[in-house]
This record gives sequence, structure tokens and C-alpha cells, in this order.
Amino acid sequence: MAPPDRDLQAALAATRFGLGARPGEIAAARTDPQGYLLDQIRPEGAEPAFAAEGLTARRADQLKTFFDSRSTFVKIKTEDGGAPAEAASDRKAELAKAIRTAAAGDFLALARHGATTPAGFRERWALFWTNHFTVSANSIVTAALAGPYDAEALRPHVFGRFADLLWAAETHPAMLSYLDQAQSVGPNSPLAQGGRRRLGLNENLAREIMELHTVGARAGYSQADVTEFAKALTGVSFERLTDARAPGRPLYRRAAHEPGPRRVMGVEYPQAGRAQAQAILADLAAKPQTAAFVSHKIARHFVADDPPPALVERLERTWRDTDGDLAEVARALATAPEAWDPEPAKFKTPYEFMVSAWRAADAAPAEPKQLALLTAMGQKPFSPPSPEGWADTAAGWATPDGLIKRLIWTEAFAPRAIGGRDPQVLAQAALGPRLGEATATAIGRAESRGEAFALLLMSPEFQRR
Repeated sequence: MAPPDRDLQAALAATRFGLGARPGEIAAARTDPQGYLLDQIRPEGAEPAFAAEGLTARRADQLKTFFDSRSTFVKIKTEDGGAPAEAASDRKAELAKAIRTAAAGDFLALARHGATTPAGFRERWALFWTNHFTVSANSIVTAALAGPYDAEALRPHVFGRFADLLWAAETHPAMLSYLDQAQSVGPNSPLAQGGRRRLGLNENLAREIMELHTVGARAGYSQADVTEFAKALTGVSFERLTDARAPGRPLYRRAAHEPGPRRVMGVEYPQAGRAQAQAILADLAAKPQTAAFVSHKIARHFVADDPPPALVERLERTWRDTDGDLAEVARALATAPEAWDPEPAKFKTPYEFMVSAWRAADAAPAEPKQLALLTAMGQKPFSPPSPEGWADTAAGWATPDGLIKRLIWTEAFAPRAIGGRDPQVLAQAALGPRLGEATATAIGRAESRGEAFALLLMSPEFQRR
């Protein structure tokens, strides 16, 4: 029989490091809770939730068709009007709806994967990086590309070198579109000198890479560093979505690049063209400030809103010693004593709550409308409110209105999800020794199975991890 602390560690492995326990998962982790997590770390990264190969290119083709139809509509409306314009408008709306439907299908597939995967730690690790390198479906382009971005740019690299993940994230069409990099042109570039008045430098990507993705806002860089980095990034783009050959394909536009050496955070970069951007990104990935900033974010996400300094230092040291080997950082997290404190210090986001509820029920969403209340809860699919991503502390989610929305969803979900099963058995499977006496008693006294399961899902133990 496993010792009591092993039982608790098994529950923590599934509910803190993972996405919530499915029936049998805590028992499976009981023999070696840390080993259960370490076995989920693999060099090929996190598996995509849907068939990913070539998906970016296929979605870019969809977007090309949409933009072609929009151009046709504008031309017909200008030249002919009447019924032809109405037909073109209907076609444009139909194509836009198809793109939005595909994006909803991507998110449904992610939620289904989260609800059913046996590798909850691996999936949570991937979700952390998706939020770290945020894009938002605030346009038809990013709506189409958000799913492919997650599957093709991020997941293959989440247990690789941070420098490789950084390059893949920042150069994917989804990120380049979201932060307006595709429109950035050096003021002294051949393209700008050609008389195109409306072209100019855009600093969004450079600023967010430094502030949010690498060294952090307190690293001591200046506005001049941001501007110089933005100049180095000019030219990093992708084929126009109206291109007939390969819309969305990564492309370097030499004519848009700002010529000359750059100086960023005290370092000179004499390289020309794309090599200049690559050199700066590689240096940012290797800086100690990046190790410190991102290690703190990892500790905050997995363990506590105010993470233990010893844990942050452990992750940071591992990061520096391994040149940003994310598999080693994940191993350091899974074996850190501070990460196994039994006190649940993290409040689940709405998405985490829904996914963990499905896991507790050994079920999964079957259609996008089952995820609709996420928007009312403040976490609209693929739509974080800013480049900073979704809030990762309790202050962002543990609000009276947020809890009421969770209760509304739970009251509808619980009776259907539990069926004829014993809620006390499901409660033990979902929380193990984390199930408190008061909650267990309330479940046992409930008037129906549905009410009992709802009490479990709304309990403090289930809402926190």
C-alpha cells in the first residue's frame, strides 16, 4: 500500500501539474508521481490536437479565396452594383463564416484533447507556452491562423531549446499579422525610398518580444533599443494572402529591411538582412534576464500567484546551465520540492475549470456550442484581450460574476455528465486525498446525483489546484 504522502502527490500530479484527474489517473500516478510527470516530457514536443501538417498553408489558401472574393465584391459594387454586388457580398460572407467555423473547430479539438489526453502535464506545459506567445483572433487572418500557429509553430518546440521556440513563434504568419510586423518597412529601405508614402516602421513585434516574450519590462532596455530592434526585424514577413503561388509562406523581403548596423542593449549587430534579426533574437533568448523572467512566469503558472523564490531560482539556474533547454526546465519543475506543497494556491481559469470538469466526468465536448459560456466567463476562445495573454492569477478570475457564471454552467453540465454513476466515487477519482471532509459530506447528502456532482465541481478543492 502506498504511503499517505504518495497518495497526495499522485493527486497533485494530476490536478496541479495536469489538467485535472480522469477516473483512474490518480491511481496510475500513485506508484511514482514524479516519474509519472517526467515520462510525459519528450523531445518531439506536445502532440497537436488535430492534423497539423500543412495546416497553415491550407488556411492561407482559404484566406486568399476570401480576400479575392472581397476584392471582387468591391469591384462589382463600384462598377455594376445591384444583384451582382449582392451575390458577391453573399459569397464573401459565406467564406468568412467558413473560416470562423474552422477556427471554432480548432478550439473544440483543443478542448477535446485537453479533456481526454493521458498526458495532462505535457498539455498544460504546451498551453503555458501558447499563452506566453499570445496571438488573438481579433481579425479574420488571426482567427484562421491561431490553431495552425499553436499546432505547427509552438507544440513541436515546447521541450526543445527556447531559442528555437522563440524564432518559430515570432516568424509564424499568425504572430506577424497579430503584431503588424508584415507591414513594417525600414524608413531608409529600398521599398520606402521608392516613393510609397504610407509605408513605415512598426515597433509592435519588437516591443512585445522584449517586454513579454524574453527579457521582461524590468530588464533595463530603452525605447531606442526597441526602435533599433524593430529596424532589424524589417523584412521578416510572409507571402501576401493574395499571392497566387504560396499565400502565407514565410518570406524575407530584403527591399523592406532597414540597412546598416544596429545596437540593442549595448551589443552591436553588424549583420545584414535576416541574419541581423536572427542574431538579436538568439542573444535575447540567451540573456540571464530572459531566464529570470520566464522562469518566474512558469513557477507562477504551475505553483502559486506569488511563487516560492527557491523554486524560481531553481528553474532559472537550470535554464542558464542548459542554455534554455525547456525539457530540463520542465524536469526541474516536476522534481522541485516547492512545487509539491499540498496547499492549493492556484485558481483555475474558466478553460481549466471546464476541461477539468470534463475530465472528472470522463467525458469531452462534442460541439463548439458546449464551449460558448467561456466567452461569458471572460475567456473567449482564441481571443486573449492583449499580447500579455490571459490573466494567470486568481485576481483575474475569482470574481463574484465569474463564480456565478461557473455555477450556471455547472448546473446544466453536471446532471447530464454524471448519468447513473456514483458521485462519491467520481469525487474520490477526481481529487483523491485532496477531497475535504466538508465537501465529501455535502456530496453524500445531496438530493440527486446531478446536484452531488455539481457540489464537487464548485467546491473549493476543485476550483483550485
